[in-house]
Amino acid sequence: MSEFQTAADFEKHVNTSFRAELESPRPIDLKLISVTPRKIEPHEEAGMERFSVVFFGPADVFLPQNTYRLTHPEMGEFEVFLVPIKQEAEGFRYEAVYNYYRTD
Repeated sequence: MSEFQTAADFEKHVNTSFRAELESPRPIDLKLISVTPRKIEPHEEAGMERFSVVFFGPADVFLPQNTYRLTHPEMGEFEVFLVPIKQEAEGFRYEAVYNYYRTD
């Protein structure tokens, strides 16, 4: 498994595909379409990083809210909790939200 992923790690790979390992006849490719920083609220502690990533998946496979194992040629293998956020004619959008304390 890969180390913990940061917003900067994901930003380098916008518009690339991540493979979702599923119990299905075929693996599913999800395209990373955006990385969005989230505002740190004044009441939150310094040193936090908050961001979301949005993936786009095919129309013929719906992924319910769940934790999925993703693989990427450069980012490696990792698990992420995905939430479906929008259905479009071409497919589905999924979001993962990250909140963690930076160690730098």
